Amino acid sequence: MLPVVEIYNSLPQEAATIREDTFLNEQGFSVEFDDIDNYATHILLRMGEEVVGTCRFFYSEERKSYAIGRVAVVKKYRGKGYGSMLIKAAEKEIVKLGGTKIYISSQCRASDFYASLGYKKTGSEYMDEFCPHIGMIKEVS
Repeated sequence: MLPVVEIYNSLPQEAATIREDTFLNEQGFSVEFDDIDNYATHILLRMGEEVVGTCRFFYSEERKSYAIGRVAVVKKYRGKGYGSMLIKAAEKEIVKLGGTKIYISSQCRASDFYASLGYKKTGSEYMDEFCPHIGMIKEVS
């Protein structure tokens, strides 16, 4: 069975649950939801009846590019390629919208994952709450 990509213009409850479990409960962040959720496009990756992962993307006026974020895969489905599928699905939608550059604020520990998908580090490391992050960019067409 192949996963199904679902696109939403508002935050689906399943995405909120995965993000809460991953970023708040598992990783210990205190802030997960923000105003960007109100205008971002949200992606769910579904295997049958189960949602296995989520991410969101939006146009960043500040960066003059699209940004992908809040990439999360349900713990029992990690290591099976679903994270890559989420990023590729977001990239496909961004290209449809005319995007040519994508920015990701990556946790430093996840930067090799994004690098394997063609993202290049940019700028210096910075802290988001307690966690070191690095900006990463990819040109798409």
